[in-house]
Amino acid sequence: MSARRRLHRYGLGAVRAIAAAAFSFPLYWMLVTATGPRGAAYRFPPRILPGLDFHSFVTVIDGSNWARYMLNSTFITATTIVLVLFTSALAGWALVALPLGLRGAVFIVLLGTMLLPEQALIIPQYVVNFHLHLLNTYAVMIVPFAATSSSIFLFRQYFATMPAEWRDAARVEGLGNLRYLWRVAFPAAKPVVFTVILLTFIASWNQFQWPLIMTQNPSIAPIELALNQYQSAYEASQRLINAVSLLALLPIVAVFAVAQRHIVGAVGGLDTGVEG
Repeated sequence: MSARRRLHRYGLGAVRAIAAAAFSFPLYWMLVTATGPRGAAYRFPPRILPGLDFHSFVTVIDGSNWARYMLNSTFITATTIVLVLFTSALAGWALVALPLGLRGAVFIVLLGTMLLPEQALIIPQYVVNFHLHLLNTYAVMIVPFAATSSSIFLFRQYFATMPAEWRDAARVEGLGNLRYLWRVAFPAAKPVVFTVILLTFIASWNQFQWPLIMTQNPSIAPIELALNQYQSAYEASQRLINAVSLLALLPIVAVFAVAQRHIVGAVGGLDTGVEG
């Protein structure tokens, strides 16, 4: 390896390390203040290393309905992920494999829906859910998000890059479209599956505006609504606010750590061409 290439490699690694440290520092600082003594967030010089005092986490978990909120968010998020994978894989495969005369037009319309701002649709969506008697239910936080245009787009693009020979061989073996999708195409699209799981998890777990408007029932409230309440209740204690924020972020960090290595493969394998 030449000196120039080695310098470029080390320089790129240094830039990546600096960027990773910059993005990770807020989480690290939250851990330092949550496990440090009272007032650690306001001390100068600041505390650098995290402490061993986890009383703030115990206070949050034991002194509230934290387990209930976490269970609500886990149920809502897991159900949404399963539905999104099912509907998006079906729709993506239909846009690639089925002989639809307006397949290209349908795909363009699908892309157009990604441009619609969520805030512009909130009032008609509220009216629809009201007449369907879905307000204050788990269904109102799951069903409207059971299919997403971005996930359909990812599956469609990945399926479009798969070799046609696979489908021909499947036909010889007697596999129809649905059996080929679930036995061959869907398992082969593992990078997209992990990407959709990650994106859907983050979007569903972080939902705030939608449940705030669509439900007033504390027993089914997700974690983001609970965080809003905790920030008001613990306003005087930065330790408790950071502790509760870290507890809410841990599932996202864990899922991202497992799924992030598959994202590059999904994005790199996309074909952006629009078929007619």
